[in-house]
Amino acid sequence: MSERRATILVVDDHPANVKALRVELTADGHDVIEATNGYEAVEAVERDAPDLVLLDIMMPGATGLEILEKIREMDDRKSTPVVILTAKGQDADREAAFSLGADDFLTKPFSPKKLLARIHEIIEGD
Repeated sequence: MSERRATILVVDDHPANVKALRVELTADGHDVIEATNGYEAVEAVERDAPDLVLLDIMMPGATGLEILEKIREMDDRKSTPVVILTAKGQDADREAAFSLGADDFLTKPFSPKKLLARIHEIIEGD
């Protein structure tokens, strides 16, 4: 279990992905907020001030990259860590995500153990 309990926003338009992440994250001691599209994600970041955002790229409403850009433009939320979780693993996607300020980029399918380890590193400042 993590040293520090975090509030994590999971943004994905596939309910099965959200459920799987919720199970892993809550078992690790975290609180989970969910959003299924870009508009909900931006509202949740503004309203709930999550400690970390797990963000899919391909979604209705606004892409994950557009959401990332909006988060980085928010004065009081721009330093919120964002990890991209996506099936889009091309170099161009990775480069775009990092150029917009992503903290990490993991392609689906990913190892839940690796994801949790990365979350711990980010929220604990390692």
